[in-house]
Amino acid sequence: MAENDAKNSPSEPFSADPQAFETIRRSRNRVLGLGLAAFVVLVFFISIAKMS
Repeated sequence: MAENDAKNSPSEPFSADPQAFETIRRSRNRVLGLGLAAFVVLVFFISIAKMS
């Protein structure tokens, strides 16, 4: 049982398929980028609202 758990450990989940790793990384980067852009827009509109 312990050998099977060690075999399925998440230490190297995509060592067999680097293309899947690249796809997941690109997707994660896109989501983080969109979240950062949304935060910047939110801060911009809050600062505009505070000025008026």
